[in-house]
Amino acid sequence: MTDSLDCFKAYDVRGRIPDQLNEDVAYRIGRAYAEVIQPGTVVVGHDIRLTSESIKQALTDGLRTQGVSVQDIGLCGTEEIYFATSHLGVGGGIVVTASHNPKDYNGMKFVREDSRPISGDSGLADIRALAEQNAFEPAPARGGYQTVDTRAAYVQHLLSYVDFSALAPLKIVCTAGNGGAGAVIDALESHLPFTFIKVHHEPDGEFPNGVPNPLLVENRAVTAERVVAEGADLGIAWDGDFDRCFFFDSAGHFIEGYYIVGLLAEAFLSRLGPQKIVHDPRLTWNTQDIARAGGGEPVLSKTGHAFIKERMREVDAVYGGEMSAHHYFRDFAYCDSGMIPWLLIAGLMSQTEQPLSALVAARESAFPCSGEINRQVADPAALLSAVESRYGEQASSIEKLDGLGMEFADWRFNLRMSNTEPVVRLNVEARGDQALMEAKTEELLSLIDA
Repeated sequence: MTDSLDCFKAYDVRGRIPDQLNEDVAYRIGRAYAEVIQPGTVVVGHDIRLTSESIKQALTDGLRTQGVSVQDIGLCGTEEIYFATSHLGVGGGIVVTASHNPKDYNGMKFVREDSRPISGDSGLADIRALAEQNAFEPAPARGGYQTVDTRAAYVQHLLSYVDFSALAPLKIVCTAGNGGAGAVIDALESHLPFTFIKVHHEPDGEFPNGVPNPLLVENRAVTAERVVAEGADLGIAWDGDFDRCFFFDSAGHFIEGYYIVGLLAEAFLSRLGPQKIVHDPRLTWNTQDIARAGGGEPVLSKTGHAFIKERMREVDAVYGGEMSAHHYFRDFAYCDSGMIPWLLIAGLMSQTEQPLSALVAARESAFPCSGEINRQVADPAALLSAVESRYGEQASSIEKLDGLGMEFADWRFNLRMSNTEPVVRLNVEARGDQALMEAKTEELLSLIDA
């Protein structure tokens, strides 16, 4: 009889401790990963959660039992595993983290060689099946183990994205959730002319500051208020494993992730000239406009990190961005980072001598957007069909790469279903007309809520 391991999700492992994920399950996942991926050597690391060290040890034991050698980089963020896998030239990487989930959860994110993603259709389903069966081929010899320090090399890589001579002495509030990002900020600090005001900075797996997810409105006030109180130029907040970062301007206003994608595209185009920029289908016009204005080419991709990374490799894009605050970089093994974006934004602020509010104001005005609005519905598929019928004849184009995207002369929307719950996600934008965007958002919501 095989166990059903419901901690396996579409892209990673996440589950409650100990009923969904525990040391026995972690050991089996290690053995299964070793057998499916055949990596030779794997780099592992863990986040600040109280259970992460023991889960990592069990995972490591499973990997070594199957003859795989392990290089352990210790306490780290997800992107440090991406970096270390490529930097060390090993066959795979696993970080023990549950990112922004509550403190009684844990999980794992996986990559193979060259930090390529492993998701449901590229090995994760096979790893799950093998871990559930719990029947493994014995290995001829146990794999080795060593600790490795890649932090200094990672910091040097981060610093390669900025021109030191052009950096202004900005004052930056940085909120590390429950301390996950703190050590990297400390490692960067001596190299940069910035003054850091550190909030929730020390690692604490008890999560005294709540769930580390700055997308939740209630979690933003701590950064916003501190920016205003300190007269800071910029506020940055990270999620638990700091692969996403969120921005606040000098007035403490939260900046919609969509406009950050445009700014980062602009940063690369201004420095490197014409490049391909990959973006998701939810909100598109601002990114497309900036890419074309800079002589670049916008390239559409389905939402989700595995799709974005694959598309970037296909077209050799320098940068890929999702409005959900995932930002991907060609020189970072096409992986997402929560550290590179703020360094680029600080560089852009220094270079243009403009505050963040000014950098985004023109774009917010040119392409006002609703931000993502989630609604629970009984039958998402039927709703999408009804919306398409309602607007189909008026639309100048209809796109179904990811949900339903419809464009009209002066506005557009994307409506997509959640993969995991009976929820639809709506994004609306307009060309230079805030009132039209708001009216169309209300019109669509009345249809959704009917």
